Amino acid sequence: MAATTVTPPARAETRRAPVHTGDRVAAATSHTVLSLWTFVVLAPLLWTVLQSFKTSAEIFASPFALPHRWSFDNYVSAWTTAGIGRYFANTVLVVGVSLFLTMLLGAMSAYVLARFDFPGRGVVKQLILAGLTFPIFLAVVPLFFVLQGMGLLGTLPGLILTYTAYAYPFTVFFLISYFEELPAEIAEAAAIDGASEWRTFFQIMLPMARPGMASVAILNFVGLWNQFLLPLVLNTDQDHWVLTQGMAAFASSAGYSVDFGALFAGAVMTIVPVLVVYIIFQRRLRGSVAQGSLK
Repeated sequence: MAATTVTPPARAETRRAPVHTGDRVAAATSHTVLSLWTFVVLAPLLWTVLQSFKTSAEIFASPFALPHRWSFDNYVSAWTTAGIGRYFANTVLVVGVSLFLTMLLGAMSAYVLARFDFPGRGVVKQLILAGLTFPIFLAVVPLFFVLQGMGLLGTLPGLILTYTAYAYPFTVFFLISYFEELPAEIAEAAAIDGASEWRTFFQIMLPMARPGMASVAILNFVGLWNQFLLPLVLNTDQDHWVLTQGMAAFASSAGYSVDFGALFAGAVMTIVPVLVVYIIFQRRLRGSVAQGSLK
């Protein structure tokens, strides 16, 4: 029996596209700009975190040195003495409920405006778009009297209603394009299978719009969390203050003799929830950006 020899397959030649000098220059320039931008963004954040572990004397003596002792005394002081804990709880409640109502009502309105044809549809779209162009400074005084008339001035429900109305036009405007891009055949197939309009929206169409929902949720969360003008005018009861009001009052309470370590600790506690929300939804946000770039 003749022996058979197996020859190994020839190695496939890999061809690489030639890299031009212009591409290298563009890549180096973009990486340099991104590195500088990263440093500009991260340096103040890291410096703030560093100062939150120092005393006021250490901050003024050596603002760029490491703290002599790493402790969370400033965080405890800010949470209890300055009332940051109460303001934090009020902010979480107001922003959380407002964001839920905004996303629910905004998604339902955007779905109806994108998928159904009815008289006055164009007028409603233009009115919602006009809400985006209306300066918030002009709406503060009417909102004050409206909430006063409803008995909600200086209360958390009044602030929740105001936040919801404030973020509603942007949410609808942002989500209309997502619902318009969804294939109508899927909704028609659900209708043939006997699904009602409510079930089609909540179980089929709304999950398909998750990238857009995540994007607008992040933008709304950041905008509502950092809102200062509306609570300053409409939420005058100190027991119902939110974080931005509490931090402003804490910073100006004792002038230059304020506890700067606790002030920086309060600033860190204000920033952390925004970072956590971004980390949770960053994949959805990147998917939304990529989907938008392919349209």
